[in-house]
Amino acid sequence: MITIHGVPLSVHTRKAIVTAILKKMDYKFEVVIPVIPDNPPPNWSTLSPTGLIPAIQDGDYTLADSNAICLYLERKQPTPAVLPVDAKAYGRTLWFDAYAGGTLFRHVVHPLFHQTIVAPNITKVPSDKAVIDDVLETVQPKIFGYLESQIDGKFLVGNGTTLADIAVVSNLIVYQYIGYRVDAATYPKLSRYVRDIAGLDAFRRALEDEKPFVANMGLDRSFLD
Repeated sequence: MITIHGVPLSVHTRKAIVTAILKKMDYKFEVVIPVIPDNPPPNWSTLSPTGLIPAIQDGDYTLADSNAICLYLERKQPTPAVLPVDAKAYGRTLWFDAYAGGTLFRHVVHPLFHQTIVAPNITKVPSDKAVIDDVLETVQPKIFGYLESQIDGKFLVGNGTTLADIAVVSNLIVYQYIGYRVDAATYPKLSRYVRDIAGLDAFRRALEDEKPFVANMGLDRSFLD
């Protein structure tokens, strides 16, 4: 059985969990919060040489980084596939996975999460309203507008769930956990897309397992009702 180490609310950990669930792979989850001293297991530097989450252990095999983990799971359990066979669809899937981590997460979700949750509750410093306003008013519209323009159906690529959907929607779940919403009037396709993907069985199970952590942190789960 595979052990997934990480934080359930993490965008990157959720990618690995949803992929495992989608593929009907047996796994167990171990909470690891690297920023808390003495929380990671003694062998954490072996499990995750960078110290980042997630990491997995499959027998005597260990692997870190959500992208590497999802690709490993794809090879280990090829069906149902999260990466298309067609070359163009495969490339498009990898592009959206990279866009989700390198653009959506880095420039929208991470700064908002830091300013909304981490700064006032963990590091005990005031949120920087200027940073929040810049993300919401300048950065986010460009990124959401691009995603809106790319949606032409239920899925981002083809007719089934791919790593593109898992990566993008994992980010937008955290975005909504911290109290923001994808405005249906401005981004009707993106709003509907996020709702539909979050309603898939694999996501629903992962989000159900996250409930205690969401409640403990006082996050907003009402968008799932």
